[in-house]
Amino acid sequence: MDLTGTATKDFATGKTGTSPTERDADWAIVQEVQEGRVGAFDQLVSKYRESIFSIIYNITGNREDASDLTQDTFIKAFRAIGRFKGKSAFFTWIYRIALNSTMTFLKKQGRRRFINYETVQETASSSEVVEKLTAKVRTEKGVLVRELQERLNESLQKLSPKHRTVVILHEIEGLEHAAIAEITKTSVGTVRSRLHYAKQQLQAFLKDYLD
Repeated sequence: MDLTGTATKDFATGKTGTSPTERDADWAIVQEVQEGRVGAFDQLVSKYRESIFSIIYNITGNREDASDLTQDTFIKAFRAIGRFKGKSAFFTWIYRIALNSTMTFLKKQGRRRFINYETVQETASSSEVVEKLTAKVRTEKGVLVRELQERLNESLQKLSPKHRTVVILHEIEGLEHAAIAEITKTSVGTVRSRLHYAKQQLQAFLKDYLD
């Protein structure tokens, strides 16, 4: 995987998170770490590092920040792993740590301005921006594809962190609404609402590329 996190990669994969088998495997590794075999934690780092980096990169838009925050995520997870009881999937737990660290970082930055799209009026038609852009990327090559990826990444950065997060988790990481709600500690309805408004805005930002 290219850790630059191009936003057009892996759209609509239908991924719900980890399967029951994977969840059990993760829990078994966690228990090893909790029992003192700390080297087993490297297996979890290897398994989730690229996904965590990709999510953080798409939220921050900065490779160095994403690298630092990814490392910080795993440090925090390792220090807190003794408190993880397996009531949720490990990926849910560590994704939440990653998002919380990223949101805290963005608040401290104070340089970026975000539009509050919760107050935007709904339009009559629903947005199919992701599907349209993905289809276009698949039929184009070379410079245009890179330009589309750059424009989509730029457009993602114009969204508020909360709206950007649901787009990244749903459209890029392929997680279902219920999984995103668990990770972000919100309701499925809130996830759907944020995703709807985010898609509307992305469609507006990328109008010239979707015609």
